[in-house]
Order: sequence, then structure tokens, then C-alpha cells
Amino acid sequence: MKAFILESPGRAVFEDMPEPVLKDSYSAILKPVAVSVCTSDVNTVYGSGSRKPDRLILGHEAVAEVYKTGSGVRDFKPGDLVAVPAMTPDWRSPEIQEGNFLHAGRAFSSNALGRSIPGVFAEYFAVDDADASLAKIPENVSADDALMCVDMVTTGFSGIEAADIRFGDTVVIIGIGAVGLMAAAGARLHGAGRIIAAGTRKVSVPLAFKYGVNDIINYKEKDIKTEVLRLTEGRGADAVIICGGGDDVLCLAYDIVRYGIGRIVNLKHFPGDEAIPVPKFSSGRGMGGKTLYMELGMGGRVRLERLMRVVKYADFNPGCMITHKFCGFENIATALELMRFKGDDVIKTEVIF
Repeated sequence: MKAFILESPGRAVFEDMPEPVLKDSYSAILKPVAVSVCTSDVNTVYGSGSRKPDRLILGHEAVAEVYKTGSGVRDFKPGDLVAVPAMTPDWRSPEIQEGNFLHAGRAFSSNALGRSIPGVFAEYFAVDDADASLAKIPENVSADDALMCVDMVTTGFSGIEAADIRFGDTVVIIGIGAVGLMAAAGARLHGAGRIIAAGTRKVSVPLAFKYGVNDIINYKEKDIKTEVLRLTEGRGADAVIICGGGDDVLCLAYDIVRYGIGRIVNLKHFPGDEAIPVPKFSSGRGMGGKTLYMELGMGGRVRLERLMRVVKYADFNPGCMITHKFCGFENIATALELMRFKGDDVIKTEVIF
């Protein structure tokens, strides 16, 4: 079968690869219907990080058709159209019973698809524990909306849940790419009062307002810290969600979040191995009552089916973030390069098989 693989650091190519086989009676094999390239795929190919397996099949965002199931799979059958969570927890690890869904058994165990195990950018791909790892797409939920739910929605919403957003909170979101936009939508759905976002990408600005942002700070024209403190009359935000920025973004978050009850949630990837600075003054020299969480998006069938119910019943359309659509497997390479250089007109890409 044809697959898009990581040949070596900085080089992704199309190759003939063996078709996957059923691992056990609970697994399934699927055929992609639509996939999306993520910034994480760009980091896997071009960025730093842990060493990846040789000839790794890339990709972790897909809507797919069930092709084959093991004898123990109860809820899915060949021909079913499903959404595939980007995070695939090790459901058989005892640590799942502790609520450690993302790191059960080993660090980042759920963050495996297309990173440490073969991903979805192939004519066929496999998933373990199909009944726990595949999600039924509700009637009247489009493939575009479902595709955005598998990673972007769950990641943005995970940041809002970790920040424990309360009715009337003031939330600052740093970055208005796809994850930042979904954090804004999640904050609005969670009852935030005022949502302030920092970003400049032209295509994202109207969507930011659509998803619930009240104020946008153009950081190329105004200082984010100064503007947030002005807009909040010097108090700062109840919560800051980090979805972009450089290594100094944690300092900024501490500078603009409230003392005593402020919550910071980081959803961005920090490349490299050096330390990330934390400011002494605005952290209260370690005693300012400001809480920092570092999160991945939650995965699994129940999570994804709940998110798609929000799409169905809450007038929420994450598929609007797809700015570039392609037909044909060979266009995954084009989509990867678009996400790598990400001009002002790019948020998310989709490749339809």
C-alpha cells in the first residue's frame, strides 16, 4: 500500500509499505476518507524531539471507513464511517483506573498515532481497542466538523477544562491558530465572560470573533501585557491559555494572570531541551498563587462522541477552520508544506481520499 512516511529527519516521502494486520480480536483496520495535517506532523518531520521509529507512517487526524474488525469488536463493522481520536490511550493499562489517560504505562503513551506507531497517512491503518478508540459520527455532523474534533477541538477544550473556567471569567488566549480558536470556542461554551485573544493571522481574526472572542490584540502593533492589564483595569485575567508564542510566553502568562486564583494552561509545543523561564516577580517569587498546567488534548471514543454532540446541538462548526482542501492522497505532501510555512491564509488543511 502507499503511505506517507518519515524517511529521515527533515524528509517525508511516499513509499510502498506492508498493509497492517489485525493485532488481536479487539483491533480494527480502517481506510482514510479525509485527513488533516497538523503542526505536530510538521514538528515530527522538521522539528526536534525524541527519535522516531524508522520509516514511520505519519498522521494522526482522520475520518475513516472501517475496513476490517477483529472478532471481539462489538460496536463497529466494515463500512461504518468513524472519527479517529488523535490521542489513543492504552486502555488496558492499570493506570487508566487512576485517571491517567494520557500517560498510562509510560510518558505520552496516548500520543502515539503517527509519532511512535504507524499513523493515518496511508491507504490503510490500524487501531487498537476499536470499541474504545473509534467514535460514531452523529447524523447531520459533517466529515469536516468531525475531522476538526479529533484533535483541534479536543485540545482547545482540554485547555479550558484544565483552567476550570467559571461563569463570567476573563480569559486570555495567546495565539489564534486552530487550537487557540477552539480554546476560544470552548471558553465561550463554558460560560466565560470576556475573551481576549492575541494574534495577527488575517484569516483567523473573523473566525476568532465567530467563536466568541470579544477583543483581539495585534501583538505586532501593541504590547500584550500592557493591553491585557489595561482591558482588565490592572487585575489581569482569571485564566490564560497558551496556544502559541516563543519560549518567553510563560513569562508573559505569569505577567497577565491574576494573583491568588489565576490559572495558566499551556497547550503549545516547546522545541528543544533547554529550560523554560518563569519570572520571579510576577510569580510572586514562587508564592503568587498562580497555577500552571501543561496539557495534551484528551482522547478516546466517549470524549470524541461528546464533542461531536456539541457540534450537533450547539450551533458549533469547527470545520470552518479548514482553509485548504485537496483531493487525492498525493496532496498530503502539499498540505504538509502549507502547514510548515503557514501563511496568513492558512489555518487547517484537509485531504480527501
